[in-house]
Amino acid sequence: MHGKNETKNMNQRFLSTVSTLVTVEKEASTVRLIHFTLKEYFSTHPDIFSRPHSAMAEICLTYLNSQQIKALDPSSPWDYNSFLGYCSLYWGVHAKQDLSDYTRSLALQLLQEYDHHVSLRFLVQHTGGLNSFLYSSFHTLGGVHCASFFGIVEVVAALIERQGYSPNRAYFLGDSPLAWAARSGHEEVVKCC
Repeated sequence: MHGKNETKNMNQRFLSTVSTLVTVEKEASTVRLIHFTLKEYFSTHPDIFSRPHSAMAEICLTYLNSQQIKALDPSSPWDYNSFLGYCSLYWGVHAKQDLSDYTRSLALQLLQEYDHHVSLRFLVQHTGGLNSFLYSSFHTLGGVHCASFFGIVEVVAALIERQGYSPNRAYFLGDSPLAWAARSGHEEVVKCC
């Protein structure tokens, strides 16, 4: 088990390594490996990165919790194909695969103020629950909805305990966190609620 500082150092080393392995194409807003042989190498050596899902979740959540991202206006249009879009839509996929204590802490930090965060817009649009022009009036979706969508039982339970979130509280389109978990097939979250 890694301590918080050790995990931060690992993340910094990981980002430093990644920056030499990938190239960023600004015109196309894409990030890709520098050469196809690198993908082949990683495919044949799966033990190179220990706990890759935890590392990816921590990187995404650290980015989403940064002051620069917290200051973004959620009602502005944002590109799904950006790093912001990826982090908003996939941090939970990685966290569900491997939830370290540090990842859990970062997730709780994000989700306790989630109703005014730009990543909320990405998630709601991704699920088809909201047209972008309605977003400016939409600030009632809580972090427990997000954790339920991703199926992260430990985070849902912590939010319910810490913040007194109700898993049956619906937002203005009528869905509760319990409904999000059920619709996403997360039986463990449904049982937890």
